[in-house]
Amino acid sequence: MLGVRLGRFQYGDNPIARNSGQRRLGRARPSDYAVHRSHIYLHNADDDRGDTHPDLLATENPQMRQIITPRITGDQIQKMPEILSIGECMIELFSEEPIEEAHTFTRSLAGDSFNILVAAQRLGTSTGYVTRLGDDPFAGYLLQTWEGEGIDTSHVRKVPGFNAVHFVSLLPGGDREFVYYRTGSAPSTIEPGDLDSDYIGGARIQHLSGITQAISTTARQTVLKAAQIAKGKGISVSYDPNYRHQLWSHDEAREAMEEVIPYVDYFLPNVPADSQMMLGTDDPHEVVAHFRSRGVPVVAVTRGEHGAVLGVEDQVIEVSAYRPDGPIDTTAAGDAFNGGFLHGILNGMDVEEAARLGSVTAGLKLRGRGALTGMPYREEVFNVYERLRQV
Repeated sequence: MLGVRLGRFQYGDNPIARNSGQRRLGRARPSDYAVHRSHIYLHNADDDRGDTHPDLLATENPQMRQIITPRITGDQIQKMPEILSIGECMIELFSEEPIEEAHTFTRSLAGDSFNILVAAQRLGTSTGYVTRLGDDPFAGYLLQTWEGEGIDTSHVRKVPGFNAVHFVSLLPGGDREFVYYRTGSAPSTIEPGDLDSDYIGGARIQHLSGITQAISTTARQTVLKAAQIAKGKGISVSYDPNYRHQLWSHDEAREAMEEVIPYVDYFLPNVPADSQMMLGTDDPHEVVAHFRSRGVPVVAVTRGEHGAVLGVEDQVIEVSAYRPDGPIDTTAAGDAFNGGFLHGILNGMDVEEAARLGSVTAGLKLRGRGALTGMPYREEVFNVYERLRQV
């Protein structure tokens, strides 16, 4: 039984408006805002998430209302995303067959730092991406897709170079095979100078990834600098080690992880890849005990179909996985959990409740092929979530 206390959600208050000095627009949550260049869009202004504000100007599209607010400056718009992520988004070429047998691939895009933003954004949390974009023929597709998801791209820097590509194929049982072409990509040239401390300071969570640390020396430096800026600004830091043996060794990954652990508020490793890299164990309870003893406030260890083990204060909590019937593709399931978990945290859930939301988000992701197309939307996530809490 989930035992979720939905009444605890802080949906009526709008910290974006409060923090920026602007008046609130009805009862809309900050996560209802999608920033796009100089405009702010409020999705589904008439739905049950809030009443319609008289200042909203109707457009031809009843699902979108445009708010003209010249009082909000560009700097204020840049501070609106609640979750920021730093990293690389790759072109994804997906096949349902092993790569050596595949004849056709479906184009999409993916990258753990991007996937978590999509998961959170589709649940209703505003997000922003800090990355570099190569000027190759894929650039337009990448940027349009990011903006189409409502992700703030004001801190995406376009530079000469190529965008990384990876091939994903399904193996029997739903596991995946990856082949990467990313060394020297434009996003891997990101450097600490790309960071805007005011932009980070306007967020509520700065999310960081071990994969970003792995793609280049300057990317690793950028992750550390972002953690330091966030901590100095009083912004929470989440971190997923997300170990990939194709990118670096256990020792290299562990050294990079140790750089950022002192700044981390929400530590999101998995079993077994991360746990083996960090401590040489497959036991999530050992991981929780170790990092809680070092002062990490919240540890949430995911373990696939076995759910998650959480450590917070003096508690160790186990949360079961949600696994739907039907075809299974585990691509980005961990990122879906993280996005759902952080969305829950930002909306007043305690750690256990947030993990249950993350579990539902990840479970629904399993039904879809690839990272982007399978990521679930708010309505279906909360429909399942509500149904499970009645069991």
